[in-house]
Amino acid sequence: MDAMTTQRPGFLTALNRGLKGRCPACGEGKLFWRYLKVEPACPACQHDLAQYPADDGPAYFTILIVGHVIVAPLLLFPFIWQAPVAVVLASTLLPLTGATLLLLPRIKGAFIGGLYALGVKEKDAALHTVDAAD
Repeated sequence: MDAMTTQRPGFLTALNRGLKGRCPACGEGKLFWRYLKVEPACPACQHDLAQYPADDGPAYFTILIVGHVIVAPLLLFPFIWQAPVAVVLASTLLPLTGATLLLLPRIKGAFIGGLYALGVKEKDAALHTVDAAD
């Protein structure tokens, strides 16, 4: 399936494909070859996957989601305020770390899918940086 000859998927489709760790163009090839390392090109459609500047965006959204979904509700439980600090840290840091590490590649994939759908590429980000410096 050639990504250049087929119709470009919609924003939500590309986001969903990235969330699943698949190429946002075809949905077939793997997006990552290691934990957070993006494949240079899709093995199925040869789409250039290295051109999307994910940078710090996925980490920001991961922290935002973990903070709102896990940390904020935790503060409502009295044991967080009443238990010794060592107990609270030991019982919360491991699940927070696990949730963060589990979400990060999925959010990075969705972020890349969003960049693909919006047509944002590395060269566009580099041009924008040069324009801002002038």
